[in-house]
Amino acid sequence: MNHRQLEIFHAVMISGSASRAAELLQVTQPAVSRAIADLEGAIGFSLFDRVRGRLVPTPEGQLLFSDVRSSFIGLDRLRASAARIRDFGSGTLRVASLAAYGNTVLPRAIRLFRDRHPEIAITFQIALSAQVRELVVNGGFSIGLAADEVDLSGVDHRVFSTGRACCVMPPGHPLAAKPVIRPADLDGVAFIALSAEDRARARLNAVLDAAGARPNVVVETPFAATVCALALEGIGVGLSQAVAAEGFVERGLVLRPFEPEVYFKTFLLFRPDTQKSRLVKDFIAALLAARDRGAPKAALSRRPRH
Repeated sequence: MNHRQLEIFHAVMISGSASRAAELLQVTQPAVSRAIADLEGAIGFSLFDRVRGRLVPTPEGQLLFSDVRSSFIGLDRLRASAARIRDFGSGTLRVASLAAYGNTVLPRAIRLFRDRHPEIAITFQIALSAQVRELVVNGGFSIGLAADEVDLSGVDHRVFSTGRACCVMPPGHPLAAKPVIRPADLDGVAFIALSAEDRARARLNAVLDAAGARPNVVVETPFAATVCALALEGIGVGLSQAVAAEGFVERGLVLRPFEPEVYFKTFLLFRPDTQKSRLVKDFIAALLAARDRGAPKAALSRRPRH
Protein backbone atom coordinates (compact mmCIF):
# COMPACT_ATOMS: atom_id res chain seq x y z
CA MET A 1 0.00 0.00 0.00
CA ASN A 2 1.43 3.37 -1.00
CA HIS A 3 0.34 7.00 -1.03
CA ARG A 4 -0.43 7.05 -4.77
CA GLN A 5 -2.82 4.13 -4.41
CA LEU A 6 -4.59 5.86 -1.52
CA GLU A 7 -4.75 9.10 -3.50
CA ILE A 8 -6.46 7.29 -6.39
CA PHE A 9 -8.83 5.49 -4.00
CA HIS A 10 -9.72 8.86 -2.42
CA ALA A 11 -10.34 10.38 -5.86
CA VAL A 12 -12.65 7.53 -6.87
CA MET A 13 -14.64 7.83 -3.65
CA ILE A 14 -15.16 11.60 -3.86
CA SER A 15 -15.81 11.66 -7.62
CA GLY A 16 -18.01 8.56 -7.80
CA SER A 17 -16.35 6.79 -10.73
CA ALA A 18 -13.00 5.69 -12.10
CA SER A 19 -13.38 7.85 -15.19
CA ARG A 20 -13.97 11.06 -13.20
CA ALA A 21 -11.12 10.15 -10.84
CA ALA A 22 -8.85 9.77 -13.88
CA GLU A 23 -9.87 13.25 -15.04
CA LEU A 24 -9.19 14.73 -11.58
CA LEU A 25 -5.74 13.15 -11.37
CA GLN A 26 -4.95 13.55 -15.09
CA VAL A 27 -4.17 9.87 -15.58
CA THR A 28 -5.76 7.16 -17.70
CA GLN A 29 -8.76 5.16 -16.52
CA PRO A 30 -6.81 1.85 -16.81
CA ALA A 31 -4.19 3.37 -14.47
CA VAL A 32 -6.92 4.09 -11.93
CA SER A 33 -8.35 0.58 -12.19
CA ARG A 34 -4.89 -0.96 -11.87
CA ALA A 35 -4.08 1.11 -8.77
CA ILE A 36 -7.36 0.11 -7.11
CA ALA A 37 -6.69 -3.57 -7.87
CA ASP A 38 -3.14 -3.29 -6.49
CA LEU A 39 -4.45 -1.61 -3.32
CA GLU A 40 -7.06 -4.33 -2.82
CA GLY A 41 -4.34 -6.95 -3.22
CA ALA A 42 -2.12 -5.20 -0.69
CA ILE A 43 -4.80 -4.84 2.01
CA GLY A 44 -6.50 -8.18 1.45
CA PHE A 45 -10.12 -7.17 0.91
CA SER A 46 -12.31 -5.65 -1.79
CA LEU A 47 -12.92 -1.92 -1.79
CA PHE A 48 -15.56 -1.94 -4.53
CA ASP A 49 -18.14 -4.25 -6.00
CA ARG A 50 -18.23 -4.11 -9.80
CA VAL A 51 -21.90 -3.65 -10.70
CA ARG A 52 -22.74 -3.16 -14.38
CA GLY A 53 -19.45 -1.46 -15.03
CA ARG A 54 -19.74 0.79 -11.97
CA LEU A 55 -17.63 0.79 -8.83
CA VAL A 56 -19.87 0.50 -5.76
CA PRO A 57 -18.01 0.86 -2.44
CA THR A 58 -18.13 -2.17 -0.15
CA PRO A 59 -18.76 -1.70 3.60
CA GLU A 60 -15.05 -2.31 4.14
CA GLY A 61 -14.25 0.31 1.52
CA GLN A 62 -16.45 2.82 3.30
CA LEU A 63 -14.67 2.11 6.61
CA LEU A 64 -11.25 2.57 5.05
CA PHE A 65 -12.37 5.76 3.33
CA SER A 66 -13.32 7.38 6.65
CA ASP A 67 -9.68 7.11 7.77
CA VAL A 68 -8.26 8.02 4.37
CA ARG A 69 -10.49 11.12 4.23
CA SER A 70 -9.20 12.25 7.64
CA SER A 71 -5.65 11.88 6.40
CA PHE A 72 -6.36 13.96 3.32
CA ILE A 73 -8.03 16.68 5.43
CA GLY A 74 -4.75 16.84 7.35
CA LEU A 75 -2.82 17.09 4.09
CA ASP A 76 -5.10 19.89 2.92
CA ARG A 77 -4.33 21.79 6.12
CA LEU A 78 -0.62 21.31 5.51
CA ARG A 79 -0.98 22.60 1.96
CA ALA A 80 -2.92 25.64 3.21
CA SER A 81 -0.26 26.26 5.87
CA ALA A 82 2.50 25.99 3.28
CA ALA A 83 0.65 28.44 1.03
CA ARG A 84 0.33 30.96 3.85
CA ILE A 85 4.03 30.66 4.68
CA ARG A 86 4.90 31.04 1.00
CA ASP A 87 2.69 34.10 0.54
CA PHE A 88 3.10 35.82 3.90
CA GLY A 89 6.08 34.28 5.64
CA SER A 90 5.82 33.42 9.33
CA GLY A 91 3.84 36.54 10.27
CA THR A 92 0.31 35.17 10.40
CA LEU A 93 -2.51 35.11 12.93
CA ARG A 94 -5.63 32.93 12.90
CA VAL A 95 -8.79 34.14 14.65
CA ALA A 96 -12.30 32.65 14.90
CA SER A 97 -15.45 34.25 16.32
CA LEU A 98 -19.15 33.78 16.83
CA ALA A 99 -21.23 35.91 14.48
CA ALA A 100 -22.42 38.53 17.01
CA TYR A 101 -18.85 39.82 17.41
CA GLY A 102 -17.52 38.63 14.07
CA ASN A 103 -19.54 41.26 12.21
CA THR A 104 -18.91 44.11 14.64
CA VAL A 105 -16.08 44.04 17.18
CA LEU A 106 -13.70 41.81 15.20
CA PRO A 107 -13.50 44.04 12.10
CA ARG A 108 -12.68 47.00 14.37
CA ALA A 109 -10.06 44.93 16.20
CA ILE A 110 -8.46 43.79 12.95
CA ARG A 111 -8.18 47.39 11.78
CA LEU A 112 -6.59 48.47 15.08
CA PHE A 113 -4.20 45.51 15.00
CA ARG A 114 -3.16 46.14 11.39
CA ASP A 115 -2.49 49.79 12.18
CA ARG A 116 0.33 48.46 14.38
CA HIS A 117 1.22 45.35 12.38
CA PRO A 118 0.54 45.98 8.69
CA GLU A 119 2.91 43.16 7.72
CA ILE A 120 0.88 40.46 9.51
CA ALA A 121 -1.62 38.40 7.50
CA ILE A 122 -4.80 37.39 9.35
CA THR A 123 -7.01 34.37 8.76
CA PHE A 124 -10.45 35.24 10.14
CA GLN A 125 -13.39 32.84 10.32
CA ILE A 126 -16.95 33.25 11.63
CA ALA A 127 -18.54 30.08 12.99
CA LEU A 128 -20.86 28.64 15.59
CA SER A 129 -19.37 28.68 19.09
CA ALA A 130 -18.79 24.91 19.14
CA GLN A 131 -16.96 25.17 15.82
CA VAL A 132 -14.90 28.10 17.15
CA ARG A 133 -13.74 25.86 20.00
CA GLU A 134 -12.75 23.10 17.56
CA LEU A 135 -10.83 25.57 15.41
CA VAL A 136 -8.86 26.68 18.47
CA VAL A 137 -8.26 23.18 19.83
CA ASN A 138 -7.67 21.27 16.59
CA GLY A 139 -7.46 23.75 13.73
CA GLY A 140 -4.44 25.79 14.72
CA PHE A 141 -6.36 29.00 15.47
CA SER A 142 -4.70 31.17 18.12
CA ILE A 143 -7.77 33.06 19.40
CA GLY A 144 -11.48 32.30 19.55
CA LEU A 145 -14.56 34.20 20.70
CA ALA A 146 -17.44 31.93 21.75
CA ALA A 147 -20.69 32.11 23.69
CA ASP A 148 -20.92 30.55 27.13
CA GLU A 149 -22.69 27.38 25.99
CA VAL A 150 -19.39 26.17 24.54
CA ASP A 151 -17.51 23.32 26.23
CA LEU A 152 -14.67 25.03 28.08
CA SER A 153 -12.80 21.86 28.99
CA GLY A 154 -9.45 21.55 27.23
CA VAL A 155 -9.13 25.26 26.43
CA ASP A 156 -7.69 28.25 28.23
CA HIS A 157 -10.39 30.88 28.55
CA ARG A 158 -11.38 34.17 30.10
CA VAL A 159 -14.57 36.23 30.09
CA PHE A 160 -14.53 38.75 27.26
CA SER A 161 -17.87 40.47 27.77
CA THR A 162 -21.21 40.24 29.52
CA GLY A 163 -23.90 42.01 27.52
CA ARG A 164 -27.41 42.72 28.75
CA ALA A 165 -30.14 41.31 26.54
CA CYS A 166 -32.62 43.66 24.93
CA CYS A 167 -35.77 43.15 22.90
CA VAL A 168 -35.45 44.02 19.23
CA MET A 169 -38.41 44.82 17.02
CA PRO A 170 -39.39 46.66 13.85
CA PRO A 171 -40.39 50.31 13.95
CA GLY A 172 -44.08 50.73 14.64
CA HIS A 173 -44.41 47.49 16.60
CA PRO A 174 -46.92 47.83 19.49
CA LEU A 175 -44.22 46.99 22.04
CA ALA A 176 -42.04 49.84 20.76
CA ALA A 177 -44.24 52.23 22.74
CA LYS A 178 -43.08 50.64 26.01
CA PRO A 179 -39.88 51.94 27.64
CA VAL A 180 -39.15 48.49 29.12
CA ILE A 181 -40.28 45.04 27.97
CA ARG A 182 -41.36 42.54 30.64
CA PRO A 183 -42.20 38.82 30.35
CA ALA A 184 -45.96 39.40 30.30
CA ASP A 185 -45.52 41.69 27.28
CA LEU A 186 -44.21 38.75 25.23
CA ASP A 187 -47.07 36.38 25.97
CA GLY A 188 -48.57 35.24 22.65
CA VAL A 189 -46.33 37.61 20.65
CA ALA A 190 -44.63 36.36 17.47
CA PHE A 191 -41.10 35.67 18.69
CA ILE A 192 -37.74 34.99 17.01
CA ALA A 193 -35.86 32.60 19.29
CA LEU A 194 -32.22 31.72 19.58
CA SER A 195 -31.28 28.04 19.31
CA ALA A 196 -32.24 25.75 22.16
CA GLU A 197 -28.62 25.22 23.24
CA ASP A 198 -28.02 28.97 23.65
CA ARG A 199 -27.55 29.77 27.35
CA ALA A 200 -29.15 33.21 26.98
CA ARG A 201 -32.27 31.56 25.60
CA ALA A 202 -32.30 29.16 28.56
CA ARG A 203 -32.03 32.09 30.95
CA LEU A 204 -34.87 33.88 29.14
CA ASN A 205 -37.03 30.75 29.18
CA ALA A 206 -36.58 30.47 32.95
CA VAL A 207 -37.76 34.05 33.38
CA LEU A 208 -40.73 33.54 31.04
CA ASP A 209 -41.75 30.28 32.72
CA ALA A 210 -41.65 31.93 36.14
CA ALA A 211 -44.01 34.62 34.84
CA GLY A 212 -46.27 32.17 32.99
CA ALA A 213 -45.58 33.92 29.67
CA ARG A 214 -45.46 31.95 26.40
CA PRO A 215 -44.29 33.78 23.27
CA ASN A 216 -45.29 32.34 19.90
CA VAL A 217 -41.95 31.15 18.47
CA VAL A 218 -42.10 31.62 14.68
CA VAL A 219 -38.39 31.32 13.79
CA GLU A 220 -35.40 29.78 15.54
CA THR A 221 -31.80 30.73 14.66
CA PRO A 222 -28.36 30.39 16.30
CA PHE A 223 -27.30 33.93 15.39
CA ALA A 224 -28.27 37.08 17.30
CA ALA A 225 -27.52 39.17 14.21
CA THR A 226 -30.06 37.09 12.28
CA VAL A 227 -32.60 37.73 15.05
CA CYS A 228 -32.07 41.46 14.42
CA ALA A 229 -32.39 41.10 10.64
CA LEU A 230 -35.61 39.10 10.95
CA ALA A 231 -37.04 41.54 13.49
CA LEU A 232 -36.28 44.46 11.19
CA GLU A 233 -38.27 42.68 8.47
CA GLY A 234 -41.29 42.52 10.78
CA ILE A 235 -41.16 38.75 11.37
CA GLY A 236 -41.49 39.23 15.12
CA VAL A 237 -39.81 40.36 18.31
CA GLY A 238 -36.52 38.83 19.42
CA LEU A 239 -33.88 38.87 22.13
CA SER A 240 -30.37 40.08 21.30
CA GLN A 241 -27.39 41.80 22.79
CA ALA A 242 -26.80 45.36 21.66
CA VAL A 243 -23.48 44.59 19.96
CA ALA A 244 -25.25 42.27 17.49
CA ALA A 245 -27.70 45.05 16.62
CA GLU A 246 -24.97 47.37 15.32
CA GLY A 247 -25.86 48.42 11.78
CA PHE A 248 -29.51 47.47 12.22
CA VAL A 249 -30.42 50.35 14.57
CA GLU A 250 -29.33 52.80 11.87
CA ARG A 251 -31.81 51.08 9.54
CA GLY A 252 -34.70 51.49 11.99
CA LEU A 253 -34.49 48.52 14.34
CA VAL A 254 -35.94 49.37 17.77
CA LEU A 255 -34.17 48.22 20.95
CA ARG A 256 -35.87 48.13 24.34
CA PRO A 257 -34.44 46.93 27.68
CA PHE A 258 -35.80 43.63 28.97
CA GLU A 259 -36.53 43.14 32.68
CA PRO A 260 -35.74 41.17 34.71
CA GLU A 261 -32.24 41.38 33.32
CA VAL A 262 -30.90 38.54 31.16
CA TYR A 263 -27.27 38.47 30.04
CA PHE A 264 -25.21 37.11 27.18
CA LYS A 265 -21.71 35.99 28.16
CA THR A 266 -18.80 35.64 25.72
CA PHE A 267 -15.44 33.95 26.30
CA LEU A 268 -12.00 34.38 24.78
CA LEU A 269 -10.55 30.96 23.99
CA PHE A 270 -6.89 29.99 23.59
CA ARG A 271 -5.02 26.79 22.92
CA PRO A 272 -3.86 25.34 26.24
CA ASP A 273 -0.59 23.87 24.93
CA THR A 274 1.04 27.06 23.66
CA GLN A 275 2.21 30.28 25.25
CA LYS A 276 0.63 33.46 23.97
CA SER A 277 2.92 35.12 21.46
CA ARG A 278 3.46 38.86 21.29
CA LEU A 279 1.16 38.99 18.25
CA VAL A 280 -1.60 37.19 20.15
CA LYS A 281 -1.23 39.56 23.11
CA ASP A 282 -1.35 42.56 20.77
CA PHE A 283 -4.48 41.23 19.09
CA ILE A 284 -6.15 40.69 22.47
CA ALA A 285 -5.36 44.32 23.30
CA ALA A 286 -6.94 45.36 20.00
CA LEU A 287 -10.02 43.25 20.80
CA LEU A 288 -10.44 44.89 24.18
CA ALA A 289 -10.02 48.34 22.66
CA ALA A 290 -12.54 47.53 19.92
CA ARG A 291 -14.99 46.21 22.50
CA ASP A 292 -14.68 49.34 24.62
CA ARG A 293 -14.88 51.65 21.63
CA GLY A 294 -18.27 50.20 20.76
CA ALA A 295 -19.56 50.40 24.33
CA PRO A 296 -21.08 53.92 24.18
CA LYS A 297 -23.30 52.84 21.29
CA ALA A 298 -24.25 49.64 23.09
CA ALA A 299 -25.70 51.27 26.18
CA LEU A 300 -27.40 48.06 27.29
CA SER A 301 -24.17 46.10 27.73
CA ARG A 302 -21.65 45.87 30.53
CA ARG A 303 -18.05 44.65 30.63
CA PRO A 304 -16.66 42.18 33.14
CA ARG A 305 -14.52 43.31 36.00
CA HIS A 306 -10.95 42.05 35.91
